[in-house]
Amino acid sequence: MTPKEMAKLIETKAKNYNYKKFLVSSKEAERYYRNENDILRKSKKSREVEPLRNADNRIPRNFHGLLVNQKAAYMFTAPPLFDVGEKQINLKIAEILGDRYAKACKDLCVNASNSSVAWLHYWVTEEGTFEYGVIDSNQILPIFSSDLNQRLLALLRNYKILDESNGKEMVIWEYWTKKESFAFRTEAKGYSHLNLQYYPFYSDSPEIEDGYYLSHNYGEVPFIPFYNNNIEKNDLNDIKPLIDAYDKVFSGFLNDLEDTQEIIFVLTNYGGTDLEEFLHDLKKYKTIQLEDDGSGDGKGSLETLTISIPIEAREKFLEITRKAIFEQGMGVDPDPQKFGTASGVALKYLYSLLELKAGFMETEFKLGFAHFVRAICRYLGVKCERIIQTWTRTAVTNDAELAEICQKSVGTVSTESILKAHPLVEDVEKEKEQLEVEEKKEQEKSNLYVGVFQEEDEKNKQGVNKDGEFD
Repeated sequence: MTPKEMAKLIETKAKNYNYKKFLVSSKEAERYYRNENDILRKSKKSREVEPLRNADNRIPRNFHGLLVNQKAAYMFTAPPLFDVGEKQINLKIAEILGDRYAKACKDLCVNASNSSVAWLHYWVTEEGTFEYGVIDSNQILPIFSSDLNQRLLALLRNYKILDESNGKEMVIWEYWTKKESFAFRTEAKGYSHLNLQYYPFYSDSPEIEDGYYLSHNYGEVPFIPFYNNNIEKNDLNDIKPLIDAYDKVFSGFLNDLEDTQEIIFVLTNYGGTDLEEFLHDLKKYKTIQLEDDGSGDGKGSLETLTISIPIEAREKFLEITRKAIFEQGMGVDPDPQKFGTASGVALKYLYSLLELKAGFMETEFKLGFAHFVRAICRYLGVKCERIIQTWTRTAVTNDAELAEICQKSVGTVSTESILKAHPLVEDVEKEKEQLEVEEKKEQEKSNLYVGVFQEEDEKNKQGVNKDGEFD
């Protein structure tokens, strides 16, 4: 692909209305995830318009960040496990996934919750090792087929780097297909009139004309989408109006509290010369001088003016809005009064909405993880027909109740199923190995006792007494 063809493709795809709408929505959700709500962006109050209003507090509440992190911890504190049918291959897959796998899962969840889709990129290094990483969703511009399967035909990725030679910020555009990839760089920030030049993003990239490209044998575009739900929608859309309303009322309540501390004095026929003298006399003598207006009717007076605050109405509104946020956001309100000594059934009910939301994400993420595991199997050179995924939720549970259920299930349910459900077991395979070791030791003890009894029985048959003498 030539720079001219690439520039035309970028201009056509990047100016698409849906892509622009996606970027706006994604960046807005990421901003709310960082607790940078719209209330922080409102213009300052003008004292000319509202002379009695001096306080201007802006207090954002990070409900969106709480709900996203809650879902990520609930689903991926214990990341999914994969079984392709052979233990040795499972161990190799786990080795390739490595220690960062759990973090990658949480990053995918957060990105998908904010951007409606997360992207995982995998590649093989120059040394021949398999690597992968989570890519910022805002960098990706996918090109899908128009059929029902919506296969990923190609992908555009853009990101910024600092050119060390001149200190300028450069924009890198990568174009990936199922056979090769090209990289270009430009100083332009917009999409029009791009002055693209080839960019050598791999040192061993074959040279074409004055640039470079990368030929790969992945058999597909090495980027995998992980969708947030079946309608490709982020988690902020349903709760943003409620969060904005909560921030507005909460901040307004604090502003009213500050403004009511400033008493407004209403003076009639003050005998002093200026307001500074009035404040000085009031502070020093606790009294002020008032005069008659001369008519005999108008006496001097001092009154105060304060602002009344409808506290009960605001408390009720904040309570209702908070409840609506967790209902619309399909999360668990971390109010300790809602937990207490709740039983397993009650706790499951509290997690019902979160489980429903997690179920939609799990359905979409299973497709992405299956795609990823098959890519690893291709790298290993092994067949991977069926992949069993084991997902574990992390939630507040009644451990005593679960342990009792497991104990009563012995003989009815398989040992492996009981171990998976037991609250004290974290790694089922290790627990099974430990049980086998303990069972072997018990068997050795049992064999030792049987041997002693058999020896005694043999002596008795031969007529030998306890002292080792014949009767």
